[in-house]
Amino acid sequence: MTLDMQLDGIDLSTHPFGWMLLAIFIAGYYFIAMEDKYHIDKAKPALFIGTFMYILIGGFYAFYGLDFIPFKNEITHLVYEIAEIFFFLYVAMTFVEALIERGVFNALKGKLIAKGYSYRELFWITGILAFFISPIADNLTTALILSTVLITIEKQNKAFLVPSAINVVVASNAGGAWSPFGDITTLMAWTAQKGEFVDFLYLFPAAFLGWLVTAYLLVRYVPNEDPNKEGDSKTAESIEILKGGKVIIFIGIATIAISVLCKQVMQLPPMWGMLFGLSVLQLYMYTLKRRHKQDVNIFKSISRIENNTLLFFFGILAAVGALYFAGFLGYVTTLYDRVNPTYVNIGVGFVSAVIDNVPVMSAVLKANPQLDYTQWMLLTLTAGVGGSLISFGSAAGVGVMGRMHGIYTFASHMKLAWTVLIGYTVSIGIWYLQFIVLGID
Repeated sequence: MTLDMQLDGIDLSTHPFGWMLLAIFIAGYYFIAMEDKYHIDKAKPALFIGTFMYILIGGFYAFYGLDFIPFKNEITHLVYEIAEIFFFLYVAMTFVEALIERGVFNALKGKLIAKGYSYRELFWITGILAFFISPIADNLTTALILSTVLITIEKQNKAFLVPSAINVVVASNAGGAWSPFGDITTLMAWTAQKGEFVDFLYLFPAAFLGWLVTAYLLVRYVPNEDPNKEGDSKTAESIEILKGGKVIIFIGIATIAISVLCKQVMQLPPMWGMLFGLSVLQLYMYTLKRRHKQDVNIFKSISRIENNTLLFFFGILAAVGALYFAGFLGYVTTLYDRVNPTYVNIGVGFVSAVIDNVPVMSAVLKANPQLDYTQWMLLTLTAGVGGSLISFGSAAGVGVMGRMHGIYTFASHMKLAWTVLIGYTVSIGIWYLQFIVLGID
């Protein structure tokens, strides 16, 4: 038996053991994609294949007496890479749960109901909020919050709920594409140093106009009438933010600013600034208890975060890392070398919709093709926005499907998916005009 050596270890992509690893990955991803069919949380198969594949590789090295140094180096790098993302999301989710506990989003929902907006006005308001909140709070959290707002306002009217749900998903993903804090794929590109923080902000025109076109087409399917909420306005209007909620908003914004400084100025990973912000939040909670008799336990907020989402990211990033270590992702680099990178990156958006944008972005970053800055920005845009083409193509879409079970489904999304496709095409066109034709970056 001959094992081809590669820079990071052995090339298993043509070896039966490598094929077995690939088969495990495919089988695991099948259950991830079929989450609704088998009623198994996607974190379970993701965590299983991510850990199991490396256990098998370790056993393979031990059985054949191979040099463990490349294997140890890969594990060390992988743990650091995952830790950056894991702790960043951990803190971001904690802040959101603290804001929920202090009634910030409940008050927002109450204000919308109290104003007596029409269905179409609510469509636009929730879409705009999703687009501008997701760059700060991340697309999954934003989509979950605003889909909750929608389902609270109207529980039965699918003519309002389905287009509005699609709008929230598209707006959350588009808003997340132009900020390193808005989408896990953008965060991955930023931490991999494929662009400075401000570089991603240049994607704003493409992301915004793409969403705006989709929203303009979707709103035509929303009934032009007022929701019948007699008696709800007075109750909703009385909902107020609890003590400390506004201060937590300020601490959250300051935490993001510190994270940017850590990365851009002090060469610290963004999670360092986030964890510092978490420590400040904990100290503020202590102050609330001592001075204002507000018994707010930060660990209660931590206990409510989406742990399954964090474990899903750990598992899927580990699984993709195992495929990279086995040599399979070299084919991605070959594809970029042989085909115009623009066409490949556009295709990545469609693949992201089917497979989910996180593993797709992880695969490309692991392969690390030699792309210039403009192509990395296009990849960030297509991976983020492209996940909206199918309901389960992004974390935001999966989250809304769970929150609006039986209303926002794969079938209901696909009936209006053409609107998302047109918006996706517009986003790419704006990128081409801005980065290639005008050279504005």
